[in-house]
Parts: sequence; C-alpha cells; structure tokens
Amino acid sequence: MKIRPFEERIVVEMEESKEAVVGGIYVPESAKEKPIFGKVVAVGCGEVINKLVAVGDRVIFNKYAGSEFTVDGHKIMVLNKDDLLGKIED
Repeated sequence: MKIRPFEERIVVEMEESKEAVVGGIYVPESAKEKPIFGKVVAVGCGEVINKLVAVGDRVIFNKYAGSEFTVDGHKIMVLNKDDLLGKIED
C-alpha cells in the first residue's frame, strides 16, 4: 500500500528503539515513549514542505504530533510541516 499525503504533510516511518532492557530493567512495549524521529517515505505537494524535506531524509518531530497508523506491518506517522523540529544530517 502506498500513502500519498496532501499539501504540507509528510509520511514518516517511525524508527523504534530496539532496546528492551534499560539499565538492567526490562521495559515493556506499553511503557516505551513514542519515537520522535523517523525516515520520510512520502512528501505532499505543498510548496514549503518540498523545500524542507525529501524522501529518505531522517527527521525529528514533536512527540505529540501527527496521526499514527500501521500499514503493511510498518508504524507510520502522517505529520504536518509545523510538527517538524529538524532534519538529521550525518
């Protein structure tokens, strides 16, 4: 399935922490904080968002932002451009 966001929105595949143990203590999935970074998999057609990010970029976003979905087993977020805090550059 392919999702195409409208206007000034992007679709981000969330990057999950792979650690199940923190400081020797098991952390259940339900207690983990929501990820605040991910990889852009689709960009809307808005003028501003296309200047900010491109498919493949890693971004940081507000942890209470967007709408979360599971598509083909992947956790994704649909975010507005105003939810983005920055781009991770290596």
